[in-house]
Amino acid sequence: MKLAKKLKEEFSFFKGNYLILIISWILMDFAGELPGTYYSDYVIQLGGSATILGLITLVSMLALASVQFLGGYLADKYGRRWLVSTLTFGVALSYIFYATAPSWHLILIGATIQNLCLLYQPALIAMMADSLPPKKRGMGFSILNLITSVATTPAPAVALLLVTTYGSITGMRIAYTFVTILFIAAATVRLKLKESMKNTEKLNLKEALHSYPKALKEGINIWKVVPRSTLFLFFSTLITRFSFSMTGALFLVYAFYELRIGGGTDDLALQLARERWGYVMIALFICMIILSFPTGKLIDKVGRKIPLIVSGLLMIPAVLLFVYGSYLTLFIVLPLFGFAQLLGFSAYQTLFADLVPQTQRGKVTGSMNFFTYIFMAIGGIAGGLLYDNVSPQLPFLLMPILIVPSVLLIVFHVHEPKPEERQA
Repeated sequence: MKLAKKLKEEFSFFKGNYLILIISWILMDFAGELPGTYYSDYVIQLGGSATILGLITLVSMLALASVQFLGGYLADKYGRRWLVSTLTFGVALSYIFYATAPSWHLILIGATIQNLCLLYQPALIAMMADSLPPKKRGMGFSILNLITSVATTPAPAVALLLVTTYGSITGMRIAYTFVTILFIAAATVRLKLKESMKNTEKLNLKEALHSYPKALKEGINIWKVVPRSTLFLFFSTLITRFSFSMTGALFLVYAFYELRIGGGTDDLALQLARERWGYVMIALFICMIILSFPTGKLIDKVGRKIPLIVSGLLMIPAVLLFVYGSYLTLFIVLPLFGFAQLLGFSAYQTLFADLVPQTQRGKVTGSMNFFTYIFMAIGGIAGGLLYDNVSPQLPFLLMPILIVPSVLLIVFHVHEPKPEERQA
């Protein structure tokens, strides 16, 4: 009875909007990772290259950045629910372009539409923070990662089955068809969300469409009123996300064509590489499941700042092991990357919610996302160009160099609020 009572108390926040968002994320995360396992290979098979992968990142991130100020402004003025529950359908339909693409150009169009629909992103992040009590935020964000990792774990295996059975292109078309269906299901679930803001204005569509200049102004001015630590947390995140965007789409490319995990670069070797990559992805997500729960407990127990610092430091050996590794070392390197990102993401989201008042979270998120996505756009194209024209190793080796100032900003300029000072 005591155990049951303790478990009930521990997971008391598992209800309402949080539960609905978790269910929708289970569907969307599995769907996203299904073709995500071989996304870079799919683009290359459709006539792309490392530079084209960078170009898609550039255009899609610029599209995403363009809607962040407006998304944050609308979330704080008119509420979170209507943005999240309606625009998820737009994201779902954008995957039709991926499924039917005769060349990489249609993927570029689909990615642009998808990221414009992510106007709802600041509202979604704000709603998640609104739905968790301060003392349970580390656990809440970590359980989100745990549950989405559980949902994601079969995805690489299913992707591997589709690609080996139907071929690299047809298999991916089938995968993206599944994505469209599952995202529509998730969007339908999100229609059950309830507004998390206490005071919102009635939606005026004409006013909303003409509010971009005001949203931009408020998104810039918001930094004058939030705690100073929030600004330095943002600077640190900006550097880290820039470094990730340089290499995010290139891990598979490097593993296939530089590490040659299939033994070469001919068709037979690439087919073996696809199979082996699927095994590595399965191992990665199993590790994420195992580590998610203790990660959340760690953040709630020792605080948010130390996990953020450790996350950055773990990236340095992980990058070096990847660049100079082999197929077998991928089973160590990618789970290490996964753990570092899990730790960093959960700690960052928790610290952000602790620092920023509820009524400002939408605008702060929109402002942070705007500049972050601009840097990610630049990082994406820079990584692709460096990979193709200078050295395949260079984008990866720049990561640990950039991680150092990111960590130093956290160490010296981000001050974690005491438990009694955390925002509701």
